[in-house]
Amino acid sequence: MSELPSVAFAGIGLMGHRMCHRLLAAGYPLTVWNRSPEKCASLIEAGARRVDSPAELCAAADLVLLCLADTAVVREVVFGAGGIVEGARPGQLLIDHSSLEPAATRNMAAELESRCGMYWVDAPVSGGTAGAEAGTLAIMAGGRAEDVERARPVLAHLGQRLTHMGGVGAGQVTKACNQMIVGCNALVIAEVVALAERSGVDASLLAPALAGGFADSKPLQILAPQMAASEFEPVKWYVRTLLKDLDTAVRLSREAGSATPMAGLAAQLMRLHGSHGHLEHDPATLIELFRERVQ
Repeated sequence: MSELPSVAFAGIGLMGHRMCHRLLAAGYPLTVWNRSPEKCASLIEAGARRVDSPAELCAAADLVLLCLADTAVVREVVFGAGGIVEGARPGQLLIDHSSLEPAATRNMAAELESRCGMYWVDAPVSGGTAGAEAGTLAIMAGGRAEDVERARPVLAHLGQRLTHMGGVGAGQVTKACNQMIVGCNALVIAEVVALAERSGVDASLLAPALAGGFADSKPLQILAPQMAASEFEPVKWYVRTLLKDLDTAVRLSREAGSATPMAGLAAQLMRLHGSHGHLEHDPATLIELFRERVQ
């Protein structure tokens, strides 16, 4: 049996924490870094090794995985002082699970390769914290075919599906499409729950009543019960993340000359909701936007 490759991971947030635990459970040697070191505590207890800078992640790792907040944070972790580029070696592979702007991803990948010979696979995910914990994420990848295949055995422990979408940046385009559907869906579900409540219908019955029909979806089954019960904790994902991805989709549509009026409206409604103090809250709180506005 061949020895497992060594893996490093930067970004121990809601998703990254769960993904790292799955890698440890699968037996991978794991090195971790996070801007807030205390978030690594349970991973260290489970056998991970923590380092003090992103550059140190590259010392013994064959693959370096990222799951970070946005384009600016990824750029800082990769190219900033003490960044990955300072420790990278030719032949290493960076796998970025963050949701970023496609053009920025392509630019950073080209710079990383030219400066140190490290290749880039953009591999954003969908499935939320539940999918990260269960290893059932959908992973959409952009990069060279040989790099995606090299990553596949490791990513098989994180997701139920890895699809190679094309060259670098194609994974991010696919994630933007995913978030357009998710964001619009979440807002319509909030409208539906509010309408049911105001019409005297038990909104807690919506999800089971529509299960298996054309209106059914994972967001419906997750969000509708939470909205109906006003259960907003624990936070499984953030309004700010969905807003950031919708804004990315709208920018991408302008660059591509494509019309995205639904996603544009969803971004504005999400921004309005965030301005009421909900940026760090779960998207289930979108029901409050319609409860407040429809009086």
